Amino acid sequence: MEINWKKYIHSSADVLVGKPVVKGTRLSVEFLLGLSAKGWTEKQILKNYPSLTAEGLHAVFAFAAQCLKEEALFELSAR
Repeated sequence: MEINWKKYIHSSADVLVGKPVVKGTRLSVEFLLGLSAKGWTEKQILKNYPSLTAEGLHAVFAFAAQCLKEEALFELSAR
């Protein structure tokens, strides 16, 4: 089942200068993706940020996946 990230992710100029965050927190999508990229497990993230739910964390990845679907990525070669 695909998660509806719009229920969990929002952006407001009043919170973190408009960066997308998990609703009800000040945890940005960028920050949470960064923790995951550093090797943090879902369990570690949820333990350290108790205001975050598993659904909210999953929505972060669904949001990122949707953003990447809408972008064209090109490999740049060094010259």
